[in-house]
Amino acid sequence: MIGHRGGGLLVAGTTSDAGKSVVTAGICRWLVRQGVKVAPFKGQNMSLNSFVTREGAEIGRAQAMQAQAARVEPSALMNPVLLKPGSDRSSQVVLMGRPVGELSARGYHGGRQESLFGTVVECLEELRGTYEAVICEGAGSPAEINLRRTDIVNMGIARAARLPVLVVGDIDRGGVFASFFGTTALLAPEDQALIAGYLVNKFRGDVTLLEPGLEMLYGLTGRHTYGVLPFAHGLGIDEEDGLRVSLRGAVRESVVAPPVGEDVLRVAVCAVPLMSNFTDVDALAAEPGVVVRFVDRAEELADADLVVVPGTRGTVKALAWLRERGLADALARRAAEGRPVLGICGGYQLLGEHIEDEVESRAGAVDGLGLLPVRVRFARDKTLARPVGTALGESVEGYEIHHGVAEVLGGEAFISDDGGHSLDGCRVGSVWGTHWHGSLESDGFRRAFLREVAAASGRRFVPAPDTSFGALREEQLDRLGDLIEEHADTDALLRLIESGAPSGLPFIPPGAP
Repeated sequence: MIGHRGGGLLVAGTTSDAGKSVVTAGICRWLVRQGVKVAPFKGQNMSLNSFVTREGAEIGRAQAMQAQAARVEPSALMNPVLLKPGSDRSSQVVLMGRPVGELSARGYHGGRQESLFGTVVECLEELRGTYEAVICEGAGSPAEINLRRTDIVNMGIARAARLPVLVVGDIDRGGVFASFFGTTALLAPEDQALIAGYLVNKFRGDVTLLEPGLEMLYGLTGRHTYGVLPFAHGLGIDEEDGLRVSLRGAVRESVVAPPVGEDVLRVAVCAVPLMSNFTDVDALAAEPGVVVRFVDRAEELADADLVVVPGTRGTVKALAWLRERGLADALARRAAEGRPVLGICGGYQLLGEHIEDEVESRAGAVDGLGLLPVRVRFARDKTLARPVGTALGESVEGYEIHHGVAEVLGGEAFISDDGGHSLDGCRVGSVWGTHWHGSLESDGFRRAFLREVAAASGRRFVPAPDTSFGALREEQLDRLGDLIEEHADTDALLRLIESGAPSGLPFIPPGAP
């Protein structure tokens, strides 16, 4: 079994969205079911989907999901560096769960990234001293040769910690053999020595038709393929870098149970710029009879029973976008007609009357949509919290990640404490706003909220009495563990984690330029 100093594995990918996050989660769930004490790790993550740990640290939601797969409490050690894009060229840098400033891509890769390498290595070593195995996730591709010198998340950390590397390729995109070979061949000899082998992801069809190619790949590279994972519909696992579904597509592909009542509820989510934590609507999509889609045109709100304005890393930018597309006017008409609107975090802020922003956009004073009697001032310190409260007669919990501080000047409190004192948010008629992400995952509150939406919309919709979002998430994580257990060479994977990459792996020219 794995020794005192924890074993490890780096899950890299031929591209972004090759499946690194879900494979890492699947390996974590498979290992913990084998009795192995395991933790996830990602040295540097770029994502607008983040989470707050119990100690008040902000990390990527993908790592929080992987920690749940491993059945451990997430911590900042699992994602020491988080980059939250504010534009195409700059990001907020979150170090050990706390924001430390904004940097351009050039500034980050030009020096700051290298200075963070020691922190990343220290966090990984601390985890390896605590857990029997640490499953690390890479970012993008390890063969991004323009960034190799400053790499702290792919081969940089693999070489520093002597981690074996499993490269995941998405065969559904095509070109997976060329991607495996090319990824390996563009690495320096020292890096290639750690590339233990490959994992094919999202395969459709008869795997025997793929086997000749896998044998030829072994002949070309000297590296085995550790499994072929089939294409799996409807996993619904938290996204990291982007919105996988199209703006007018469904949130998930899985078939859910039919509605309990006579009607369905249609939910339209405004796909605002720099949209963050769009996973907030996953709990709605999990409800039988609730249809969720992302929209970017005003006319797409016409048949919606509920419109959600989600979180965003650019509240003022999102406000301008809503106005440019006519969505702001459509939201105002909905409010005047008593038709439901829910704003979450940045979406809540822009529903207010006035925004004072010298921090995020530095736009100064900006008029909001005026649908809620709220004034927002952006503070330099970010609010990071895991609050609990009561709303609509039900207990609710969530997490807060925002610079904006709301002053509520009227309406009703949305979320209160046990004594009835306001904790967060505002409600006027059928317009609600809250800073709390994840609140809809509280089953009783979600059902009460949907009943209110149905009543305001005149729909004969009835929430299912037994939908448990937590149980559904556990089922999804178990499905990931099943994929690894049933379709990967788990004995060989365990040897990698325990002993590292096989010795004598051949060099594939030309290597790094």
